[in-house]
Amino acid sequence: MPLKLPDKLPAIELLKKENIFVMDSSRAGMQDIRPLRIAILNLMPLKITTETDLVRLLANTPLQLEIEFMKVKAHTSKNTPVEHMKAFYRDFQLMRDDKYDGMIITGAPVEHLDFEEVTYWGEMTEIFDWSRTHVTSTMYICWAAQAGLYHHFGIPKYPLPKKMFGIFPQRPLLPSLPIFRGFDDVFFMPHSRHTEIRRDDIWANPDLTLIAEGAESGVSMVMARGGREIYITGHSEYSTNTLDTEYKRDLAKGLPIEKPRNYYTDDDPSKEPLVTWRTHGNMLFLNWLNYYIYQETPYNLNDIH
Repeated sequence: MPLKLPDKLPAIELLKKENIFVMDSSRAGMQDIRPLRIAILNLMPLKITTETDLVRLLANTPLQLEIEFMKVKAHTSKNTPVEHMKAFYRDFQLMRDDKYDGMIITGAPVEHLDFEEVTYWGEMTEIFDWSRTHVTSTMYICWAAQAGLYHHFGIPKYPLPKKMFGIFPQRPLLPSLPIFRGFDDVFFMPHSRHTEIRRDDIWANPDLTLIAEGAESGVSMVMARGGREIYITGHSEYSTNTLDTEYKRDLAKGLPIEKPRNYYTDDDPSKEPLVTWRTHGNMLFLNWLNYYIYQETPYNLNDIH
């Protein structure tokens, strides 16, 4: 089944060119199917790019999904046209009475700040708490994973001596979990961050389960509440050229940046990236949608609690 997306969302045409089946709201409304409602709180600066990356992975499922984009009222995006935000995003306050089968909260370029210094931190914590009673399963990505673990469980973040930047191998620690169904013994995940959470802090909390990590990149996946919360420190949703764009952007700004690890063909930035994470990225989102949302969510959304 296809994804039901807001009419005229730019991602629709971009993904159709990739032969990915998506449809707008007008066409989807003609089908007599109860779609899974997925809310996406997109905090990334290049919102259209992130929308496309996430929708690309969400489309890889036989389930019909209805995607709604959320924004925080206390923050105005500087890199996305105002018209786009008005057309496709709604303030959390306008969505808070609704319930959703699933939710994705993205990273944000604020990891250099303490959590309480983020201008919209108060609204973020309200959304985190709201998701526990209004969403069947929530996926937290990158900074959002650190923020959610800090708010819900008091897990601190730590600065890294240099940016964790590249594609890093990960090992499932509990390979029998449904989230890893179809995975190999090792899978790859893009990382792009200046801070980390540490395994000892996760292990010390009985409400958290460390489910995947990398020898170099550290904690990559944490589960809580039986899968109702999944925290991912990397970016399985990244497209082929995302790290290349980040690398060349920072070089052009004169920022201290090393080339992304395990990314370019022959480790040569003049050559094309070598994609090694796409299959498992698709499996990750497919398993989340199937085993932690579709198999668990009530038919009547009002029964979520």
